[in-house]
Amino acid sequence: MAQHVRDIMTGVLLTVEPQASVAAVARIMRDQDLGAVLVTDGDRLRGLVTDRDLVVRSLAQGEDPEQTTVAGACSDDALVTVGPDDEVGTAVRLMREHAVRRIPVIEEGRPVGILSLGDLAMERDPDSALGGISAARSNI
Repeated sequence: MAQHVRDIMTGVLLTVEPQASVAAVARIMRDQDLGAVLVTDGDRLRGLVTDRDLVVRSLAQGEDPEQTTVAGACSDDALVTVGPDDEVGTAVRLMREHAVRRIPVIEEGRPVGILSLGDLAMERDPDSALGGISAARSNI
């Protein structure tokens, strides 16, 4: 069983800049089969935007998705992060305490990965419903 975040994190990142439109980010998520994208300014993490963020913080407010930037929809005020060498248990505790499903992995101030509940389920309990769903091929 993995002991450190780096052992189970998703290391291939897709990032967008804060001025990207909500519509463009939604298309990226659809095309790449992602539920979250890191928002970066250069190589520095500025936030995390999820598919739910796009709906609740932008579309449900009646904003034009082509004109609205992702900066207003992303979670950035209390962004919780972990390091790649942190123990998996630390990440689990932080995700539980902050009620988040994904947590960016930062090394020397730069994003190097993302850890999701699905990653944890596939590592710790692959036979669970979440583990099975996370391992399944997308139906998009």
